[in-house]
Amino acid sequence: MRCGWTTVQLPRHLPKLQPVIAASGVFMDRKQFDERVARLDAYSKVHPRLYRLRVLGFALLGYGYLAGMLVLLLLLLAASVLSVIYLKALGLKLLFVTAPFVWLVVRSCWVDINAPPGLAVTRRSAPALFDRLDKLRRKLRAPRFHRVLITDEFNAGVVQVPRLGPVGWHANYLLLGMPLLKSVSPRQLDAILAHEFGHLAGGHARFGNWLYRLRRIWSQLLDELEPTRSSGMVLFRRFFEWYVPRFNAYSFPLARANEYEADAAAARATSPETLAEALTTTAVVGRYLANNFWPQVYAKADTTPQPSFSPHATLGGALTTELGAEEITRWTSDALAQPTDSTDTHPGLVDRLRAIGADAKFNSPQSGASADFLLGDLRDPLIAKLDDRWQFQISEDWRRRYSEASTARNRLWTLSKPESAGSLTVEEVIERANLEEAYGQGRDAAIAILRDRLAAAPDHAGLNYWLGARLLANDDEAGIALVEKAIALDDEAIVPGHVALRDFFHARGLEDKASAAHEVAWDRQQRLDAAEAERQGITLGDRLVAHGLDAETAARLHEQVTGLGARKVWLARKPMRHFPEQPLFLLAFSIKPWYRFWTKPGGGILQDRIQREVSLPGQTLVICTDGQYYRFRRKLRLIRGTRLRGAPAPS
Repeated sequence: MRCGWTTVQLPRHLPKLQPVIAASGVFMDRKQFDERVARLDAYSKVHPRLYRLRVLGFALLGYGYLAGMLVLLLLLLAASVLSVIYLKALGLKLLFVTAPFVWLVVRSCWVDINAPPGLAVTRRSAPALFDRLDKLRRKLRAPRFHRVLITDEFNAGVVQVPRLGPVGWHANYLLLGMPLLKSVSPRQLDAILAHEFGHLAGGHARFGNWLYRLRRIWSQLLDELEPTRSSGMVLFRRFFEWYVPRFNAYSFPLARANEYEADAAAARATSPETLAEALTTTAVVGRYLANNFWPQVYAKADTTPQPSFSPHATLGGALTTELGAEEITRWTSDALAQPTDSTDTHPGLVDRLRAIGADAKFNSPQSGASADFLLGDLRDPLIAKLDDRWQFQISEDWRRRYSEASTARNRLWTLSKPESAGSLTVEEVIERANLEEAYGQGRDAAIAILRDRLAAAPDHAGLNYWLGARLLANDDEAGIALVEKAIALDDEAIVPGHVALRDFFHARGLEDKASAAHEVAWDRQQRLDAAEAERQGITLGDRLVAHGLDAETAARLHEQVTGLGARKVWLARKPMRHFPEQPLFLLAFSIKPWYRFWTKPGGGILQDRIQREVSLPGQTLVICTDGQYYRFRRKLRLIRGTRLRGAPAPS
């Protein structure tokens, strides 16, 4: 479990060409979680000891349930062993079913916390850095770090790795990101190190490890059981769905309080002003890296086939030359405006500064005076290793991005030819506008293309959405009406449309409107995710009903499928809880009489042909009932109205 300084991370992979809007959540929506965290946070401030006891009790409840289920399963296993004596073959079958399941649960309860990756530095190789660590450790009376690792993240963190597994005997790892070392002065680094020592001195990491291990056990257990579709899931899923979000909510205020305690320790060891400088500087630099530095690096992949850039070597100079006063002021304001919320255990900058009684102050080190020089002669070799590793890790993504960008530019050239302009479909116009913004003359050119076509097709949902979203991105409120019109015209615009509105309202400080738009997008995405999940497949246990198609359509479908070689055809429908107006069908066919052997290639080949050549009604799963799905034939025979037959002969 890592207690970190900041949540800004150095990306290890190229961003995708087209961003995908997605939302996910399980068992408790964000509003419920926020309300529960707020109540527990208020309770923790009034009754801190009772709150910690409640967190401990809730954690023990999770461990207790796991222990109880494990004892139950072991008793069942013992009963299975004994049944072999009396039931012979039947008992042996029961044992073969029980033993693997018990082993699956036992294996899932073993959680390894591995040593974190990084480049090790020692007292001999970096004496200046270790001298500062020694002074801070004595001042805070904290445990020592057994290993110090340099990473490629814009972060600092402490990780405790138990040498003996659940027994303990922890080794303390200090992780220092090279981008962070290049962004702060040695004095500011002292405040960051003191924050990490504060976590160790308060025992936060060790207790956090215990909580982290419980979360990992539940996660591993569900990951192991889900693919097997084991009936034993019923023993764990209901409790998991109830327990996990509540456990996260219970432990959240404790993790937040730990950050405040670590900040207080850092302020005592250095000064509130120094800590404020470190907090403000890392907040601003983090935004510079996310908004400027890394996008500029990745943009080179559009025109350069190989990643020849060395980001860690150039970062220090970039901070000195590219961070202007205007950017510093804007990003400082953005950081101070970021509220403390339940998406991160780290408090917002404004609350962290208020807690230590200091004001925001950006103070970037001058060239040659950053904290990475504390590494001495080891500094340049470490930077070279990090850059070599970065180039190796990103090379495959880089080449893929270059290939995609080359293809996109060629496509843009084709769509932009004068002889093609007048014959483009609406979809091709939207495609051209998207490519124009990404690889051509930019957003304004894309807006002009879309606006010109919208005049001829004012009721096209896609044109309204893409033009409206771009206008909103340009801070033009004329985009609101266009996006709202797109949402009214097409349900598929509900999620991206409300996300675009949310971001626009948030940028203007209209938080009530932003929150309302977010809720609509979130609820809709939850329904879409649930609908996708229930459409993943059909099992023997699912309820199936008659297809509901008219006689002419059913006869035509029968004719098409039997014309390809099927002997018998069934079509059933799975009732949907989400979006029932979009049905899911199961088309089953046989190619052999029941008394003849079935060969897999024949059924598989015909299944592929049906999916390619037959006009299927909506979303349809196709199976052959002559092999492993033979039990579906039995099930479908019992459902009235599922057998397809040809059209009756004219009288």
